[in-house]
Amino acid sequence: MPVLNRAESSRTGVIFVALLLAVWTTGAVAREFRAADTQAENYPTVQALRYMGALIAERSGGRHEIKVFHSRQLGEEKETIEQTRAGAIDLNRTNVALIGNFVPAMNVLAMPFLFRSIEHMQNVLDGPIGSEILNSFEPYGFVGLCFYDSGARSIYNGVRPVRSVADLQGLRIRVQQSELMSQMMRALGAEPIELPYGQVLTGLANHLIDGAENNWPSFVTTDHYKHAGHYTLTEHTMSPEVLVISLKAWQSLSPDDRIIFREAAQRSSRFMREKWRDLEEQSQRRAQDAGVTIIKDIDRKPFEEAMAAIYAKAGRDPAAAALIERIRKVE
Repeated sequence: MPVLNRAESSRTGVIFVALLLAVWTTGAVAREFRAADTQAENYPTVQALRYMGALIAERSGGRHEIKVFHSRQLGEEKETIEQTRAGAIDLNRTNVALIGNFVPAMNVLAMPFLFRSIEHMQNVLDGPIGSEILNSFEPYGFVGLCFYDSGARSIYNGVRPVRSVADLQGLRIRVQQSELMSQMMRALGAEPIELPYGQVLTGLANHLIDGAENNWPSFVTTDHYKHAGHYTLTEHTMSPEVLVISLKAWQSLSPDDRIIFREAAQRSSRFMREKWRDLEEQSQRRAQDAGVTIIKDIDRKPFEEAMAAIYAKAGRDPAAAALIERIRKVE
C-alpha cells in the first residue's frame, strides 16, 4: 500500500471534510421514504401522496422519493400508526379518530357534531387552530404535515332504514378502533363493534355486523353498499384525515428539506380536495343507481342531544374544552 506524504494527507483530509460538509448542508444523501395508506390505489389520499412524492423528487433534485404502500399493504391503520411512531414507517395518512389514541388534540377533531359543515371544518383546519394542532404532534413521536378531507361520516346498515335514534336500538354497528367512536355509538343506543377497516366487508356479508358508519367514497369503493342498502345522512362526524411523518424521519432531514416536505404536503392537501369532491359525487350517484335507500329527512337534534355525556366528559379536560369552544367560534 502506498504511503501518503504529509501534504497529500492534508489535501485528502480537506477534501473529505468538504464532502462531509456538502452532504450535511445540502442533505445530499438520497433516501426513499415509505408512506402508508389503507385506501385503494385510486383513492384521493393515495393520489395525493404520490403527487407529494413527485413534488419532493422534483424539488430535491431526485435525492428524496416517496414510495406509497396503499390498500393496507403495511397493515391496518392502528398498526401503521404504531409503526410510524416507532420509525419503521416514514409517512402515514390516517384518520384523526385513530391517531387520537396517541395525540389528545385529535380526539377533539373527531367529536361528533362538532363541525357545522365541511366549509366550517376547512376554515378551522386552514387557520391558526389547524396549524397549532399540527405543531402539537412532536412529543408523541410524529410531526404533523397537513390535513386531508374525509367528508362527512354517516350511518348505514342492511337491516332497516334509520330515521330516528330509536331505529338504531340494538343494531351492531362497526366503528373505528377508537373509544370515542364506541362511546358515540353506545350513546345512540347501538352496539359498537370495533373492527379494522379491512374486515368490514366480510362482517357485513356474513351478518357479523348489521352496519357501519363512513363517508360516501368509503361506502362505495369498498362494496359496503352491496350489503347495507340503507344510508342515513346523520353526518355525525366530519373528522379529517391527517398526514404525519415519523419524528425519526423528520430529524433525518436538513432544514431546507423540511421546508420542501412541508410545502409539498400543503400542496398535496389542495390537490386532494379537488379529487375528493369528484369522487364523493361519483360515489353518491353510484349508490343511488344501485338502489340504496338514502334517508335525508331526519331530525338531527335528538342525535346531537344524545352526545351530552360525551361533551361533558371532554369538558373536564380544560385544554379540550378550550379547543372545542375556539372551534365553535370559527365562522
